[in-house]
This record gives sequence, C-alpha cells and structure tokens, in this order.
Amino acid sequence: MIYNIFWFRRDLRFEDNTALFHALSSENPVIPIFIFDQNILSKLSDPYDARITFIYNQILQLQLKLRSYKSDLVILFDEPLHAWSKLLKEYKLGSVYFNRDYESYANQRDQQIETLLTQHQIQVHTYKDHVLFEAHEVLKDDGKPYTVFTPYKNKLLQRLKAKAPLVDNHVIFACLPSEQRTHNFWKATTNDCPDLDEMGFKTSSINIPNIRVNEMLIKNYQKDRDYPARDATTHLGIHLRFGTISIRSLANQAYQLSDTFFSELLWRDFYSTILQCFPYVEFGAFKKVYDQITWENNENQFKAWCEGRTGYPMVDAGMRQLNETGFMHNRLRMITASFLVKHLLIDWKWGEAYFAEKLLDFELASNNGGWQWAAGCGTDAAPYFRIFSPEAQQMKFDPDGVFVKKWIPDLDTFDYPKPIVEHAIARQRCIEVYKKRYN
Repeated sequence: MIYNIFWFRRDLRFEDNTALFHALSSENPVIPIFIFDQNILSKLSDPYDARITFIYNQILQLQLKLRSYKSDLVILFDEPLHAWSKLLKEYKLGSVYFNRDYESYANQRDQQIETLLTQHQIQVHTYKDHVLFEAHEVLKDDGKPYTVFTPYKNKLLQRLKAKAPLVDNHVIFACLPSEQRTHNFWKATTNDCPDLDEMGFKTSSINIPNIRVNEMLIKNYQKDRDYPARDATTHLGIHLRFGTISIRSLANQAYQLSDTFFSELLWRDFYSTILQCFPYVEFGAFKKVYDQITWENNENQFKAWCEGRTGYPMVDAGMRQLNETGFMHNRLRMITASFLVKHLLIDWKWGEAYFAEKLLDFELASNNGGWQWAAGCGTDAAPYFRIFSPEAQQMKFDPDGVFVKKWIPDLDTFDYPKPIVEHAIARQRCIEVYKKRYN
C-alpha cells in the first residue's frame, strides 16, 4: 500500500487546513504525523512551559478525533531528519504534504527534509496557511518588498475592496473544507503518544484561553483595545501561533467587523514579510547602524525589569502579568519594551529573548518586529526620540489604577521599590546615545 503523509506543524486543526485539504484530496490514504522536535524542545529552559502543555493537549485531541474516524495520529519525539528516516523505512510513501513556515530554523529543517524525500523519489507539496499573504504576494510597483506598514496595508485594502463585490457574503478569504474529507485518512491501529515526562516537561498550571471569537469585542476593538483593565483583546494569539484557529476564517470576520482589528492581522503578515525578505533581522537591527549603539546592559536593572520591580507601576504590572499568565496586553508590550530599551539602555535583544521565553503567543516575526519598533531600529519604527513616559501612559490608559492595583498588591507598601531610574534623566541619556548613531 502506498501512503501519503500530512505533517502537522503550526496548523493543529482539521478545519480549513490548506495542506491537509490537498493531502486528503489525493488518491492515497493519508497518514497524519506530528513530531515533537527535539531540536526545539532542547532549547526551552522551563519544564513547565505552558506552550508545550498546550501543544500536547491539542495533539491528544487531534488523536482522539482521528480515532473516531478509525484512524490515528503518528506522534514522534525525535530530531526531524531522524524521524523522517524512520518513517521512510516503515511506510511506502508517494507524497508528503505540509504548510510552509518562514523562520530560519524551519526553513533549514524543511529544506533538509525535502532533500531527503526527493532523494527517495517522494513528491513534496507545500502550501501557505498560517499567513494571509506571503512576501512575494504584496510588493511595491518596483517589485521590492514594503518596509513601511501603511502603504503595505493600503495596497492590500485596495486589492481586497476590489474583490469584495465579487464574493458572496463578503467572504474575502476562501476557506477549504478539509474537515469534510476525513474519510481519506488511513485506517490504523492505535499509536502511543510519548508522555510529557518522557520529553522532559511537566504539566503547566497556566490556563490557556479557549478559542472564542467575540464579535462584540471585535466591533469595539478600536475603542477599548488600549485599556488593559477592560480585557478587551481576543486572547487568540496562541491559537494563531499554533494554528488551532484558521487565520482566514478570523480575517473574514474581522474584515466585516473592525478595520482596526483587521489591521492587526495585517501587521502580523507585514512582520512575516520582513522576516522572509530580510532574514538578518532575526539576529540584528533592520537599520544596521543601530547595532553599534553602546548599551548600558545593567544586569541588576534587567532583573528588576523581568521581575516587575522597576518602581514604575505600569511597567511592573505588565511584567507581572506576563510572568504569571504568559500573556501581556499589547499596550503594555510597547510600554515595557520602550522602558527597557530607552530608560535602561538595555539591548532590545535581551527583552526580545525574555518575551520569547514567556509569551504564550510568541512568534519570531511579530516579536522581533515589535521589539525593533520599540527600539527605533526596525522597519516603520518609532523615532529614537519618542520615549514613552510610564506615568503618562498610566494616567491615559489606566487612570483609576484598576489594572495596576490588580497586579501590584504591594503598590502602597514599603515593599514596593522606588523608581530605579528617573524618567527625565533617563530620557535625556537615551536621546544623547541614540543621536550619536542616528546622525
């Protein structure tokens, strides 16, 4: 029997899964697989990493659903190249299907796998799935990629508005009914899933928000999104990160309900485009001159920032929320990042790495783009002299202190620290250091 394989990666769902749809539309029975990648897991320092618990539980759900179809999921804990070598020995394969990833490690890994499969005369089919637009789909008139968000967005909106009247019910992005073709999965005996302990991890106690698209929240997104006490964001980031929700389905709703929320989805694609076209940003500034900034890199101040003990309540509340829940409100991501880089003059890459470790919804492209924006060294970045005042931000976006008091119960006690830097002095120091490189 010749089989095809579908490889689950950042697309842990049956619904509107592009590569899965095409795999299940092929002639051969489809073996679904998932690889717990040892190359990735070995770099994670926290055995209670909530993202691993989330992925693990999602894989078990997929497996349970497949068993209801008299099929099963092949789950491996291995280095991908070695895992595929074993699969080639165990099954006679015709084709392999998976959705594309654009991060440097993923590109390198996928090229190795594709080379291996091609050597065995196995066809490889890859598809766009976790972004709305890939880099080559949105270019300037001269064929170069956009490096400023607004014209990028405007070109896309112009294209989508021209398309809208031609599509029933204004469904801008076509969704594929992959969940309707599950009868084409292979018929299999039970496959075991490795235990979390076996992989070096423990079950996290952090709660992961359920997939729930709140239409009223999206409608009010522009009005409420900047106020962290209102909890007016969707908390769908982790589901977009690991593909437990379809980006196309969500974008169709957003396009009809909220220009602002839809723009946020386009920001995600924009940063993915930057990573695809300028891969060096993974390791340094987009504006390379800023790689020469002389950072203070005070480790004690960095520790205070990580722990939410800078003496600036809006900064500290955001960091404590992150440390406890794996989530940080978007306004606070900007405030905390700006404070680390511009008030403390600590290398933005330190903060980027800390967010990568803690954020449930960590995506390399968006995290990198956001930090470079805050540091003033990226595409479409805030100018170096734009320095958030934490006090002014609190007065504007948490005027009654509801959010701050929730996360800093020691705020009005002797235990809460004094500010570790003075805003005016830190601001002037930052401007002088940046000006040396900007000029």
